[in-house]
Amino acid sequence: MAGVPRRIDDRNIWVINGAVLLLGIAYGVSIAVLAIHLSAHGIPKLAMGALSASFAVGIAGLSIPAGWLIARAGAKKTMLGALLGYAVCVSAFPFLTTVAGLSLVRFFDGAFSVGIWVAAETALLSRSSPSNKAYVMSLYAIALAIGYVVGPLLARAVVSVFPTSAAFIAAAILACAAAAVIFALLDERAPRASEASGEPPAPATESSRAASVFWRIKTSCLATFSYGYFQASVVLFLPLYLVESKGIEEKQTIYITAFFALGMLSAATWMGRLGDRYGHLLVMRVLGALGGTMVASFVLLPSFASMCAAVFVAGATLASISPVSLALQGVVTPSADLGRANGFYNASYAVGMLIGPPLSGVLFTRIGGVAMLLHLAALWAFFVFFTALFASDDPRRARRMRGAPRGPETTGPWRPAPPRSIHAPPGHPRSSGSRPEPP
Repeated sequence: MAGVPRRIDDRNIWVINGAVLLLGIAYGVSIAVLAIHLSAHGIPKLAMGALSASFAVGIAGLSIPAGWLIARAGAKKTMLGALLGYAVCVSAFPFLTTVAGLSLVRFFDGAFSVGIWVAAETALLSRSSPSNKAYVMSLYAIALAIGYVVGPLLARAVVSVFPTSAAFIAAAILACAAAAVIFALLDERAPRASEASGEPPAPATESSRAASVFWRIKTSCLATFSYGYFQASVVLFLPLYLVESKGIEEKQTIYITAFFALGMLSAATWMGRLGDRYGHLLVMRVLGALGGTMVASFVLLPSFASMCAAVFVAGATLASISPVSLALQGVVTPSADLGRANGFYNASYAVGMLIGPPLSGVLFTRIGGVAMLLHLAALWAFFVFFTALFASDDPRRARRMRGAPRGPETTGPWRPAPPRSIHAPPGHPRSSGSRPEPP
């Protein structure tokens, strides 16, 4: 696609994504056996729901402090400490037998996880150029997604030989391996602010600066809130709707998740390139409209095959919003504020996870599955309206409104990114790098 770099200059981006891939596999291993392990140890289903809430509360409570910590300790130290903390939590999990103990560990599991996410996202956004941020963040999302696919396969192999507790130990070992990658290979020096997001804004008081950062990234925060709300709701209630209202066999509902993930893996990098090329907020708006339409169409689809197709499109659109929304906030946020911005971003996701399932459950129970699905479609319709209302939040759109000529993506207060030369020798500061684009 013309105008969008097909190479990634900074090897540290590959280092971070390698660690994230190991983390994703660790997540996949532990999640695959979580319900089976808890059930085998006599934990009731209601308590399992409470454990999920504890995880989300940990994310919501520690998202903003994680941004504060990154600003003072740096992304590398924060990510390293959070990875080791997660390893301790996941290795302790199989040895706990009370709901209170399990809830406490799940809380810190969420807290350390969000520390990893905020640190990784901050490092990736600060090291990527303004014209390929969405592409870089789509690779980050794909690394996690591949881990969720590989992890259950590894878990199945482990539990075929050992008890389920061994899967949690395997997840801890993978997290430690990710920490070793970060410790040994990640360059701790952060890029200059001018290399990423332009000049920082004028100094302001701490409270007004926080409000300014949040307002600057409000569309990205609404995107991740909507996705967290949607994702947590459909995971719980869409299979029930398919069984109760559509007559789908329970064992077939597993294909729904697979098609959603396949859609995301197939489209994320392409959507990222479109965002880098034509404007992140515009692409987010189109994706939200298409995905919301797919959600609403579920009530009319007559066959399971058509439902799988709709879920594939929903995954390709709604799941692809996350990397594009991260790229948008990376473009409009100065490097000095990226940690704080990513804290707000992940807190919005956690709040959506907490609010979505209870409200969706009330609608499903009292009115029905159709009302539940339509309210999720309405959520995405509101998101589309919101992004249209604040279209000028995208620097590319703002430049057009100001009558500036079209050119490379802007940074900071809408300044063009520094030019790159494809003819500079390897190692030259203006070289485009020599690492080829991944397949």
